[in-house]
Amino acid sequence: MSHGVPFRNWSYPTAIKFGVGRIGELAVHAAETGLKKPLLVTDKALAALPITAQALDVLEAAGLGRAVFSEVDANPTEANMQAGIAAYKAGGHDGVICFGGGSALDLGKMIALMAGQRADLSVWDLEDVDDWFTRADASKIAPIIAVPTTAGTGSEVGRAGVLTNSATHKKKIIFHPRLMPAVTICDPALTVGMPRFITAGTGMDALAHCLEAYCSPHYHPMSQGIALEGMRLVFENLPKVYDDPNDLMARGHMMSAAAMGAVAFQKGLGAIHSLSHPIGAVYNTHHGTTNAVVMPMVLEFNRPAIEDRIERAAAYLGIDGGFAGFHDAIMDLRSKLAIPANLSAMGVQFADLDMLTEMALEDPSCGGNPVEMTRENTRALFDACM
Repeated sequence: MSHGVPFRNWSYPTAIKFGVGRIGELAVHAAETGLKKPLLVTDKALAALPITAQALDVLEAAGLGRAVFSEVDANPTEANMQAGIAAYKAGGHDGVICFGGGSALDLGKMIALMAGQRADLSVWDLEDVDDWFTRADASKIAPIIAVPTTAGTGSEVGRAGVLTNSATHKKKIIFHPRLMPAVTICDPALTVGMPRFITAGTGMDALAHCLEAYCSPHYHPMSQGIALEGMRLVFENLPKVYDDPNDLMARGHMMSAAAMGAVAFQKGLGAIHSLSHPIGAVYNTHHGTTNAVVMPMVLEFNRPAIEDRIERAAAYLGIDGGFAGFHDAIMDLRSKLAIPANLSAMGVQFADLDMLTEMALEDPSCGGNPVEMTRENTRALFDACM
């Protein structure tokens, strides 16, 4: 035990090394994965912080170098990916350590996926559609180790990454089973230095994943149970870490909730994400914060299909008042975390709503929404979010 936070090794859905201080094991796990010269992919802000230097020190001390690529945008693009691939090839690297929030984790995966593929294969050919992933040569995908420094996206336990097309401003989900990291290090101490708005936004992203998975109409009882417990961990611990960034026990619970959300959303996502993805692509807003802004409006939109299910969740979560009480609990949580009231407050323009509606309907997340999304009701939902 360390700081009261459990010290655990999990093998679901991949090898997870969970506990305070476990970043110290990075070189051991890299070597066990077969890496001799890894490239650490992170974002510009993180690259300058002590936690990144600490990770690089661990690698260097073990003779694995300290190579870094940090040209990662908040919503990473194929241009970032190409620059990362160039750095990967120039350095003669043999694997990727994805270090950071969702953006760095996703881009690191894309570099590992594409660096060894044939020249005529585009990353867009590997979108999460049917069996498109089979177009890639699985043997050429570099080994991946994931080290999350936020508690939100859960990309550290996922088989996909989100990439924004810089020409069309559309976000695409790129999938391959081999994108699942070989080892994930979940060290709650790495999340302590997050700015408060990132703590809030990433935590609400974890809640959105759990909530949408729980409400998705698809059949997946395992995900259903994980989503419900993930929601409980967020409601109980996100206010704690927002108020006290150094509460390592609550930080640990939020890291668990983030991973749980990503495991659960195998069951499906919905309108929260199909609205949020185009807004992030067009306006470069923070993904989790955007999810938090539209969450109560989407909850109301889906009410006819999910009221009974939400009432059961509210009972488990100790929230009085059924559906209305659950809605109020989300509004209260948003208020505590200083989440913007609506999309207008995030800079979204009414003139763009028709375009955003079309993009939302193209987003694969809309297929998991409990209420079927049409052009008419999705446009009305955007209006409600303004």
